[in-house]
Amino acid sequence: MATLLRKIGLIRLHDRDTDGAKHQGSRKATKSGSQKNANKQCNSSSNESILLQSDHHHHYHSNHQQQHNHKRSEQPPSTKDSNKDKQQAGSKVPPASGSSSGGGSSSSIPGQPPNKQHCAQVRSRRLMKELQDIRKLTDHFISVELVEDNLFEWNVKLLQVDKDSALWQDMKETSTECILLNLNFPDNFPFSPPFMRVLSPRLENGYVLDGGAICMELLTPRGWSSAYTVEAVMRQFAASLVKGQGRICRKVGKTKKAFTRKEAEATFKSLVKTHEKYGWVTPPVSDG
Repeated sequence: MATLLRKIGLIRLHDRDTDGAKHQGSRKATKSGSQKNANKQCNSSSNESILLQSDHHHHYHSNHQQQHNHKRSEQPPSTKDSNKDKQQAGSKVPPASGSSSGGGSSSSIPGQPPNKQHCAQVRSRRLMKELQDIRKLTDHFISVELVEDNLFEWNVKLLQVDKDSALWQDMKETSTECILLNLNFPDNFPFSPPFMRVLSPRLENGYVLDGGAICMELLTPRGWSSAYTVEAVMRQFAASLVKGQGRICRKVGKTKKAFTRKEAEATFKSLVKTHEKYGWVTPPVSDG
């Protein structure tokens, strides 16, 4: 009986071990199957992900290429092209004024006078001041009248010369009130001298020449200074008349012949040319 029971117990242990092994095998099989299924799913999902990524990359690359092409179409020409355009445009620009095909070029002359408008303003202000100063003179040495209300042309009356001179005696004897002069002021006065000539009476000597032209260095461009005033010029002229022994012409026939501006201008140009040649000394008789 004991032997039978022992056998039965061994059988049961064997059956239990067999069932346990089978159960473990089934569990292992189930686990490996589930792992295989999981690996399959993982592989399939990874494959799908790779496909999606490749599709997305291809789509992104195509979009990026389209955007790049669009930007290139909107961008301005490259620097190289723009430089070419500038060079072509520059080659069409005409040469600067003053240049010549021979390589020489003309430069601007330094020291040119200011523009006409500025010159007119300077001249007007200067002459207005001159008029005011002359009207303030107390010795009544000269008086001024504008020719047809033109500020730039004056008739000046020289009322006094040296009272010990022969010229003053001539003026008294001939009842000559004054020596009348005409002054024309150029556009660039006071930087250029006025043109001054004697109108009446007709004078001889005293550095008064044909047409009433006056031989005075300070009335020439070389001898003139912008600091000279009309009053100073007239005082110098009065002194030169006496120094040059000027007299009122009393010869028959000549007293009625008036001085003319055309003759005065021609005479003045001639005397300036002569003095530029010989200086401001007494020229040879042959040159007048």
